[in-house]
Amino acid sequence: MGGPNLEVFKFSLYLFIPICALLHFGDPQWYRNTVLPYKEQLFPPEQRLLQQLPTDQSSLREELARIKGERLARRLAKQEESERRL
Repeated sequence: MGGPNLEVFKFSLYLFIPICALLHFGDPQWYRNTVLPYKEQLFPPEQRLLQQLPTDQSSLREELARIKGERLARRLAKQEESERRL
């Protein structure tokens, strides 16, 4: 079928691809530039997380009102920024 040259090529390819992947993705600079910014987008920092969950209905309503207010402020800021660009 293929012969020994094909087997040598396949073997070298099987070794070459994982080694190159390890060299590329194992580079600390690549990790700092690519993975860490994406991680910060997925998982917010500790100071932005809610540490104490609301237990009664009034504190839950206060927390929901605070979240809605923050969203509204962000939405208004985006609208003002888009109007400035026009």
